Amino acid sequence: MALHLYDTATRAPREFSPVRSGTASIYVCGATVQGVPHIGHVRGMLNYDVLRRWLLHSGLDVLLVRNVTDIDDKILTKAADAGRPWWEWAATHERAFEKAYEDLGCLPPSATPRATGHVTQMVQLMERLIEAGHAYAVDGDVYFSVKSFPEYGTLSGQQLDEVQQGETPTRGKRDSRDFTLWKSAKPGEPSWPTPWGDGRPGWHLECSAMATTYLGAEFDIHGGGVDLVFPHHENERAQSNAAGDGFARYWLHNAWVTMSGEKMSKSLGNTVAIPAMLERYRAPELRYYLVQPHYRSTVEYSEGAVSEAAQGYRRIEAFLRRAESAGPVDVGPVSSEFAAAMDDDLATPAAFAVVHNTVRDGNAALDGGDTTKALELAGTVRGMTGVLGIDPLSPDWADGGSDTPVRDALGTLVEALLAERQEARAAKDFARADAARDRLVAAGIAVEDTPNGPQWTVRNS
Repeated sequence: MALHLYDTATRAPREFSPVRSGTASIYVCGATVQGVPHIGHVRGMLNYDVLRRWLLHSGLDVLLVRNVTDIDDKILTKAADAGRPWWEWAATHERAFEKAYEDLGCLPPSATPRATGHVTQMVQLMERLIEAGHAYAVDGDVYFSVKSFPEYGTLSGQQLDEVQQGETPTRGKRDSRDFTLWKSAKPGEPSWPTPWGDGRPGWHLECSAMATTYLGAEFDIHGGGVDLVFPHHENERAQSNAAGDGFARYWLHNAWVTMSGEKMSKSLGNTVAIPAMLERYRAPELRYYLVQPHYRSTVEYSEGAVSEAAQGYRRIEAFLRRAESAGPVDVGPVSSEFAAAMDDDLATPAAFAVVHNTVRDGNAALDGGDTTKALELAGTVRGMTGVLGIDPLSPDWADGGSDTPVRDALGTLVEALLAERQEARAAKDFARADAARDRLVAAGIAVEDTPNGPQWTVRNS
């Protein structure tokens, strides 16, 4: 089966066929660097990292561009409130985002363009749009004429009569549905010179300019959160197509991370920051939690769900460590069931199920003394978890993704004993199960059996 991806524009899965043979090109809308990253921010980047890894595994070279919006109303407001220069505020939080991506195992992008570094390309794009009759300038502002582009609304399903851009009303717009390409300079704000006067870019303009600068007039995949479908991606598509660029052939959108049914966002005050999460969980455990659900499924945050994901990762880790004691565990080929799941619009829940079934079979092989089979299955597990970015034996996670190696070593030991206890129970070998339990008690581990499997904590001394 060839890779099929759900395309927002056609509202159906489509077989992936790259523009240029042997190469996949991806543009992902990156962060507006206004504050500390939370798990809602990084979830999408992890989803596209898994996509990239699967494309690489499939033999394609991958160009992935992830932009940085480093000039924006929110950045200016927050920097002013903090009494700090806007550029310093943006740079500080850009570093925080990059660290979060790196900590959670994202492969480095091919390019990370900043909006402020591509004003020349934005001006050129506006000139093309004005010349073609799709944009107009008024008092230093530049607007895109929505009515001039008949296909407007096809990406998001918006009806033209219902379009609301969510922009502050201005007297210069010919039509309230038009959107801003360029904002004229305001006193005290940063600005750049253009043929229409000094100002700064609108949000939608910057991504079209940066995507085509690095990936060409037509490229394969444009990704981002589902909240970007309208107006951001609708407007990107309109202005790029109107200028004569083919732009993205596939539009992918990941769903939100929610808390109590609300999208996780700073404005709602319901965020869970990455640095705080990494104080409680190892990086690969958090990555497991965020990539296991299907990328188009909403993730409802709860401590219990993260803890369950951590336990799932530890079961994989415990098996591979156990297999390592029997011989070298090299990265092997993925199973056909795993490949079928990934080719089906990155069906990660099914892919993870294959991983855990293979772990179960590997543990059974070890229990039965079949070392050859166990090491073969361990290699398959490494191949599959490598695609998902959570291979416990990868150099990326050499320290377990944590600064507390003693805690990690304990976790590996506990998971191995829990796995042994569960297997012994299933085989009705209660003496062996009791022996595993006694070893846990002796190590000061409290175990609670829950519907999601055994959960463990260290007893207070």
